[in-house]
Amino acid sequence: MHEAALTQGLVKILLREAERHQVSSIKRVWLKVGRMKAVEPQALVFCFGAFTEGTLAEGAELIIDPVPAVATCHGCGGDFEVIKFHFQCPRCQSRDVVLIQGDELYIESFDA
Repeated sequence: MHEAALTQGLVKILLREAERHQVSSIKRVWLKVGRMKAVEPQALVFCFGAFTEGTLAEGAELIIDPVPAVATCHGCGGDFEVIKFHFQCPRCQSRDVVLIQGDELYIESFDA
């Protein structure tokens, strides 16, 4: 389960930022998670609860904002949503594409 390692890293960053801003407790955390990360939201929530236990973020609500995978086609210049890891332009059928969105995984913000 790679969600555990990802969540552990995110919690470390969260706690470091809370300390830097002299926050005494965290109530809510917003995550941006790109579809290409292949992360299971329920696993993230479970791991978040485990890794925040006994910290100032214990009991915080984790809000996951999914980011769709979007690619740009070099053949026709169009953008399209990547579905099921299918990297082929639906307009011109080119495979000369580049992912422009959907690989994100970061803490967008948190409420103290």
